[in-house]
Amino acid sequence: MDDLSGGRLPVIYVRGYAGGPSGISAAVDDPFYGFNEGSVQVRVDDTDRPAFHQFESPLLRLMIDHGYQLLVQGNQRGYLDQRDDGTIDAASIWVHRFYDEFAPQLTRDPNPFSIERAAQSLFDLIRLVRRKTGAPRVFLVAHSMGGLVVRAMLQKTIPDATDGRPDAATDFVDRVFTYATPHGGIEFSMGFGALEKLRDLTGVAGADIFGPDRMYRYLTPQASALATVPKGWDATAMPADGFPADRIFCLVGTNSSDYAAALGLASRAVGARSDGLVQVENAYVKGAPRALVHRSHSGRFGIVNSEEGYQNLQRFLFGDVEVRAQLTDIHLPGTEQDDTVWQLEAALSIRGLPVVLHEQSTAHLCPIQIERPKTADAAATPVPLVRTFLSTRATRPTARGSAREVTTMRHVLQLRLLSLRKQGGLLSFLDHLEQTADWSDVLVVDIEFPQDGTPPRSWAVWSSSLGTAIRDWVPDTATDEELQDVDTATGSWLARIQLPVAARELLGASAAVTVAVSGRAPLPA
Repeated sequence: MDDLSGGRLPVIYVRGYAGGPSGISAAVDDPFYGFNEGSVQVRVDDTDRPAFHQFESPLLRLMIDHGYQLLVQGNQRGYLDQRDDGTIDAASIWVHRFYDEFAPQLTRDPNPFSIERAAQSLFDLIRLVRRKTGAPRVFLVAHSMGGLVVRAMLQKTIPDATDGRPDAATDFVDRVFTYATPHGGIEFSMGFGALEKLRDLTGVAGADIFGPDRMYRYLTPQASALATVPKGWDATAMPADGFPADRIFCLVGTNSSDYAAALGLASRAVGARSDGLVQVENAYVKGAPRALVHRSHSGRFGIVNSEEGYQNLQRFLFGDVEVRAQLTDIHLPGTEQDDTVWQLEAALSIRGLPVVLHEQSTAHLCPIQIERPKTADAAATPVPLVRTFLSTRATRPTARGSAREVTTMRHVLQLRLLSLRKQGGLLSFLDHLEQTADWSDVLVVDIEFPQDGTPPRSWAVWSSSLGTAIRDWVPDTATDEELQDVDTATGSWLARIQLPVAARELLGASAAVTVAVSGRAPLPA
């Protein structure tokens, strides 16, 4: 893959929760706090033999794909301190080693870990990296609790240090990517709240940082150390006048079973609709772009050491185009009284990648719930399907039988509509066919970005109408397959793709997938 990044900004990694003193000691013994770990996936080849896909690690891939440097040379902080201002390459990777000051083998500091201190030291590191590289801002990449350290800095540390300016963090941070961060805290599906109360009261191993009172204190400017969470406060909501939520990407894990193998108690307490530690509904910021992938919180199939994670990461950090797809103008059959529950499964694939970038399914306990309008004459609410980022600089495959590069980027959206019945408020399986879709199809979308700066062109087709393999379909520019821009605003492009006849019989005659394409602000050269 060629460079997608254009201008580059320094990347700072922020790791997650390590637990008590022994866990902190183990964390600081790792020179890269775990972000150097890769993984191996297995799939079956044409002879039914296992074939391996190796993922090197997010650190190594940034170095391979984007020319980043990992500048340690014995001591990362010492290296930074010894260099003159503006002399270090901005395309560099740094690890926020905030646990070092709390490790028993490195310090005599009697104070336990403090998320506020970790946030302050992150701010100090950002200012140092900016000064030494001359970069205007940095990228932050965080796993688990590391995302809360980042948010504490964005929402409290920096505003408190800049005369209360709620959006001051935008001067220092460009984009934030979080893996499996408990943005809404960590809740338990068992114990009826008693486990959370015990955790927050005792603060065992510092785990009270995942409870509402502590979260309110370190996420709220000027909040005192004894403040209690006010009624209605939502940890997943960023302040409207603060760091923009659309500059944060949340990668959400949906595989609880693999993490259970290592930490079964945590997984059982949290519940199945989680990554084994963080519940799906607590793993993202409201209004922020996000993707769901079938990965666990950590471990062999962990979300950080995954191809899915890296592909979402590089597209969000370096992509210059944003694409959103929604299901619009839907009208479900029947009435509210028939007790039918409608669910949609969606999966996004991009040509050239060995993994699915986003997946919501009933098997992973995270389908898209389609709700009926409150009244019969109310307009149907659009159903978000996917929000992703692309780069117009990405390498394209060559056309079959020639050396000519294909000019379009191809994306495939798999959709499956399922229904369940309820009887007396409970799901009824009397007429149910498990995992059988009422409708399913695959939408193939090709997008072309002309080099002359003119608006993008796009073509779309439903797989059910093709008489060939998807990979062999070539858009015919002379036919009406090309999508028309229905948005007159400059800087954006919008197209409606009508659902196939079989889907419209279930979802309404006007039901369509709406695809919106817009540019993003360029990174510094």
